[in-house]
Amino acid sequence: MLLKDKVAVITGAASPRGIGKQIARLFASQGAKVIILDLNADDAKAAALEIGSEHLGLACNVTNKEDCENAIKIAAEKYGRIDILVNNAGITQPIKFLDIKPENYNAVMDVSLRGMLYASQAVVPYMQENKSGSIINMSSVSAQRGGGIFGGSHYSAAKAGMLGLGKAMARELGMHNIRVNAICPGLIQTDITGDKLTDEMKEEILKGIPLNRLGVTDDIAKACLFLGSELSEYMTGCSIDVNGGMHMY
Repeated sequence: MLLKDKVAVITGAASPRGIGKQIARLFASQGAKVIILDLNADDAKAAALEIGSEHLGLACNVTNKEDCENAIKIAAEKYGRIDILVNNAGITQPIKFLDIKPENYNAVMDVSLRGMLYASQAVVPYMQENKSGSIINMSSVSAQRGGGIFGGSHYSAAKAGMLGLGKAMARELGMHNIRVNAICPGLIQTDITGDKLTDEMKEEILKGIPLNRLGVTDDIAKACLFLGSELSEYMTGCSIDVNGGMHMY
C-alpha cells in the first residue's frame, strides 16, 4: 500500500460526486487514515463513515483561520500526526469579467487561496515536527489558459494564485522535507459540472481534447496519490496537468 500508516487531510471532500471524495476513497484504499473537512459537520461525518469507521469527518470553514487550526488539532490529537494535506476546497462562478462584483471576487478568492493558506499554516507545524509532509494544491487548467468552461476570470486568478503561493511555499518548506505540489485538472465530471453539460457542449469540448474523453474524478485522485506517496519524493514546486491534452505547453 502506497500510504500505509499515513494520515491525510482533504478539504472540501464531502460532496458525493466531487474530486475530494474520490481522493479520500483512494487514499483510504491505499492505507491512509483520512480526515474529511467540509462546511457541514453532518456531511463531513457521513462522507468519512462511508469510507470506513477509522476515518474522521469534521466541520471546517477554510476561510476561517481558527476553524482550520481547531480541525487540524483534533485530527492530530486523534491520529498523532499529519502527513498529507490536499487543498481541494474551492468554488466557481460563471460570471463575465465586467459583471464580477466585490462579493463575487472575495468569495472565490477566499475559498481557494485564503483557504489554501490557512489550512497549510495549520498543518505545517505538525509536518515540521515529523520532518516530512506533502501538500497538494488543487489548481486548474483555467489558471494556465486564462479561463475554463464554467469559471469566471476571478476563478482563473484564484487558481493561478494557488500555483504561485505553492511554489513560494515549496522553496521555504523544502528544508523541512515538506513537499508542495499542484494538480491542474481539465474538465472533470463532478457535481458542479455533471448536470450542466449538454450533449452538444460535450461534443464541442471533445474536439479540443486529444484523448477524446472528459475527465473523471479518479483521474485526479490517482495524480494526488502519486504526489502524496513516496513515488514523488524528489518533486516539489511542480504542477501536474491532468487534462487529456486540452492544454499543452
